[in-house]
Amino acid sequence: MTKEIVRRRGRPRQFDPAQGIEIAQQLFHERGYDDVSVSDVTAALGINTPSFYAAFGNKAGLYDRVIARYGEHGAIPLAQLLRRDRPVGAGLAAMLEDAARRYSADPAATGCIVLEGCGSSDQEARTAARAAHVAAERVIFDYIAERHPEQARDVTDYVSTVMNGLSAKARMGQSQEQLLASARLASLALAQVLES
Repeated sequence: MTKEIVRRRGRPRQFDPAQGIEIAQQLFHERGYDDVSVSDVTAALGINTPSFYAAFGNKAGLYDRVIARYGEHGAIPLAQLLRRDRPVGAGLAAMLEDAARRYSADPAATGCIVLEGCGSSDQEARTAARAAHVAAERVIFDYIAERHPEQARDVTDYVSTVMNGLSAKARMGQSQEQLLASARLASLALAQVLES
């Protein structure tokens, strides 16, 4: 009995796509989606351009996978912070403080990769970032609406605006202490609105 050996064409992949996504996440977070080229990514991953396209499709396809990874590794843990066993104002305050800390934790990669991606000039990347942003806003809205249905839309919009501001200020180099002070001030306003 003879054994037939099946050979694949081309060289085997020399990199781990999951690790590639992690490295690309750092690049996009540090410089923003628009300022990272395919050649920047291939150089960082140590692969050639055909391997990049075979693994990720295109730059926007890679970014979509980066956004998914960010949701699991790096994004604000909404489910842990927006708990039903605490007042809504306290949950939102915890979320804003967590955002301030995360957005300023790595001096090389400040802000929120999703919020920053919402302004990308690339339509596919912008669509992926906005979809992730809308999903997060929906979680926040549902959390508020459960106990404060009349105020849910306005409070969600306010919280989203504050988070955008924290991300932008982190990108501009504002310190963690300053970001936390802003988050706490916003939390005071939220507590007042939600108590009335």
